[in-house]
Amino acid sequence: MSHLFGRVFLSFKDCTMLAENRLMVRVKGRCAVCSMRKFNFFGESNNGYNWIRGRSIELFGYSELVKNLVKRDFKVRYRNSVLGFLWALFNPLAMMVILTLVFSVLLKSGIENFPVFLLLGLLPWRFFSVGTSSALWSIVGNPGLVTKVYFPREILVLSSNLANFIGIVLEFAALFPLMLFLGVKVTWLVALLPLVLAVEFLLVFGLSLALATLNLFYRDIGQLWEIALQMGFFLTPIFYSVTLIPKRYLQVYSLNPMMRVVELVRKLLYYESLPTLEDTLVTFGAALLFLAIGFLVFRRFEPRFAEEV
Repeated sequence: MSHLFGRVFLSFKDCTMLAENRLMVRVKGRCAVCSMRKFNFFGESNNGYNWIRGRSIELFGYSELVKNLVKRDFKVRYRNSVLGFLWALFNPLAMMVILTLVFSVLLKSGIENFPVFLLLGLLPWRFFSVGTSSALWSIVGNPGLVTKVYFPREILVLSSNLANFIGIVLEFAALFPLMLFLGVKVTWLVALLPLVLAVEFLLVFGLSLALATLNLFYRDIGQLWEIALQMGFFLTPIFYSVTLIPKRYLQVYSLNPMMRVVELVRKLLYYESLPTLEDTLVTFGAALLFLAIGFLVFRRFEPRFAEEV
């Protein structure tokens, strides 16, 4: 248990104890009641900005809980698997081989070093797709934690996203030797890649908050999002260059935030050039917008989580 700015935060062990007992307990002179409704040690502001700011600060007090949930999510994903995390590498590699055969050999796309070009689109898209799809069930799949004890529910979504983020970081680390093998130089611009992935994480986290919340009340969201991801795969320049899009459609096409994320990654690692300030600011602004929307949707429905889960 820790204190931050006069607030009391429960450790992972404390949360487990509360969940098991489902009774009133005393924590340093303060009472916490495990009820079917949300309980907090401190009041919440009705102002949306203050609420987001306060919740963001509060999340830092639950670092131990986040760490344990991330470990759990990461281990469960590859439990009883012979190859373990290697499956996360084989998936994009298998897709790369198939799409390279189709578009580079059969259809003659003409893109130089097509396997690297393709992987630099597949890996960011994989994090977006797997990250949001996994987080979609993060609240529905943890009814015991949601109904038995108070902690910021965003942690369930955050831990799922962080587990997938670790995966994408390791996948990119495995990509660099392949790039060198295929004759692509790895320049100093690779140092800027973590910033692009961090922006994508904000985008994924914001969308995941909204999707996980809506999925709790409308279970059709999971099916609809699967269809949306299938459409998004073809509307994002993963296996083709954005230069193929006619200029009259480019403005509408660029509304897809993942299009900009993929292009930022490719500019750094494939084209070996710095992204423009406009592209960087627009991508970062879009990520913050989705993050704010996700928090607001989450805030709107959170008091009813325990009743619906």
